[in-house]
Amino acid sequence: MDFFKVDTRLQAISDAALADAKAMFDTIDEVTEYNQQKVLSGFIRHGISESHFVPTTGYGYGDRGRDTLEQLFADVMGAEDALVRHSILSGTHALTIALFGVLRPDDTLLAATGAPYDTLHTVIGIGNKADGSLADFGVKYSEVPLKDERPDLEGIAAALRADPSIKMVHVQRSRGYDPRPSLHIADIEKIVQVVRANKPEAVVFVDNCYGEFVEKTEPTQVGADLMAGSLIKNPGGGIAENGGYICGRADLVEQCAYRMTTPGLGREVGASLGHNRTLYMGLFHAPHVVGEALKTAVYAAALFSRLGYGVSPAADEVRADIIQTVKLGTPEGLVAFCQGMQSGAPIDSFVKPEPWDMPGYDDPVVMAAGAFTAGSSIELSADGPLRPPYAAYMQGGLNFHSGKMGVLLAAQAMLEQGALIL
Repeated sequence: MDFFKVDTRLQAISDAALADAKAMFDTIDEVTEYNQQKVLSGFIRHGISESHFVPTTGYGYGDRGRDTLEQLFADVMGAEDALVRHSILSGTHALTIALFGVLRPDDTLLAATGAPYDTLHTVIGIGNKADGSLADFGVKYSEVPLKDERPDLEGIAAALRADPSIKMVHVQRSRGYDPRPSLHIADIEKIVQVVRANKPEAVVFVDNCYGEFVEKTEPTQVGADLMAGSLIKNPGGGIAENGGYICGRADLVEQCAYRMTTPGLGREVGASLGHNRTLYMGLFHAPHVVGEALKTAVYAAALFSRLGYGVSPAADEVRADIIQTVKLGTPEGLVAFCQGMQSGAPIDSFVKPEPWDMPGYDDPVVMAAGAFTAGSSIELSADGPLRPPYAAYMQGGLNFHSGKMGVLLAAQAMLEQGALIL
């Protein structure tokens, strides 16, 4: 049955795009099955039961469910230890806890993949944009620009040799609002090897947002010392209502725990308040949901490529994260794309997104986000800054069939508003 009005010409192009995507769907399914079995085996090894869902209040001392969840998460991610808390407010918050947890006055943070995502600029103090930044506490910052949109391994090595104060090397796996490709695990492993060869004691810290369960291994399994991310992205499976994680070397995670709460108490406090069930359930569903999001992204790449737009990654490229970029070329095209995608959302479908001055960003941003959990980007969403090349950064999709319709309605809205000519 046809529940949506889609131009018949668009529908024909959609059918062709699905055929284009078929081979990559098979590859995604193989990775999804591997990761789902990895997570299931972890649940079995740790003996997860109803008793782990019992809420705690107050200080949260002895919260068995919380502590076991962190052990399970570390196990699944191939790390020594983990913090997994609903009280971590966002991916940026998780990254901030880790940065302030490890770095000290006169240390230098080296960004190995060029300038980091916009919201970290105020955390680091790039341009002295905020009080309370790392710069305010005497932490220095330097970066190695990308070379041909890829990490400059020789530049990273030279920077490490030149500055003995470098304590942490920051690696951003996802592209953010940048045209460069996202990093595969193999790319991250090469950066780790460069760091070990030139400054073995430096901490390699990976912003893993949007990358969890996209490949069979995670950054901590190829030598990264620490990584962090958000639970309303991949590892929350669309079920976690908020939260974030940090995992890696046990000594570093302990330092982060002291920053998260207070020195001396660390991870021992923090009541779960009944959130354990959704965090466990979200982790269990995460590999499958990530697979659905990847299929949605591949379909979007195939469809908009056939419509004549630049896309990254291409439909036949192996993915490093769930983000799909569509270069729409005009502000009108970007706004129409987001409005159409919003019209296909289960929540707030009647809302028409408009550009606004979003905190932490230098340019107005338009965002489609009709999600059950506000701001969840493992649910289908799209956003982008109003600056050339006017690209939509699309991510998520709890299930492919609804994600496909959201993408198709984005194209339909562009057609209706004159931003797309067939």
